[in-house]
Amino acid sequence: MMTYDEAYALLREYNEGEFHLRHGRIVGDVLRWYANELGYGDEADFWQLVGLLHDLDFEKYPDEHCVKSQELMRERGLDERLIRATASHGWEEDGSRHGELPKPEHEMEKVLYAADELTGLIGAVALMRPSKSCDDLEVKSVKKKYKDKRFAAGCDRVVIERGAEMLGWELDQLIEKTILAMRASDNVE
Repeated sequence: MMTYDEAYALLREYNEGEFHLRHGRIVGDVLRWYANELGYGDEADFWQLVGLLHDLDFEKYPDEHCVKSQELMRERGLDERLIRATASHGWEEDGSRHGELPKPEHEMEKVLYAADELTGLIGAVALMRPSKSCDDLEVKSVKKKYKDKRFAAGCDRVVIERGAEMLGWELDQLIEKTILAMRASDNVE
């Protein structure tokens, strides 16, 4: 398995903007937190790599997102579990996006699918607060902004809800856990 530093170097090879680099680091941290929370602590490094690399191709190849990344990772001989897991977050129920991407099946893939979009929305809500932090953020504040479709309009609420459903969780539970995960991240202000 590649190291975190090797994975981050790969991410930087295809992403120059701080937004995408930071998003990868945050989602990696969130997945690490979830691994420990859900009893997969022995796989926490792997979960973190999946989160870090999930948008590897997004900045340079947005029209081939989750397809091009598989090619790039296979060229480097990376673990097929990593390739499948990162690609699964692009799955759509009707199969309309870039053909057939793998459906999230493992609990980690479902967490990535659900939490990826949600981290963006939570981060946007946090920036609106006087503290500009997740440390004092509550579920009700996120839910209020969540209902406003114009707020963080790029965060796909259908994907978030479908992800919560895949996990067998209520939306509030997913939001609460993801807030806690983001609080634990050194990459979230």
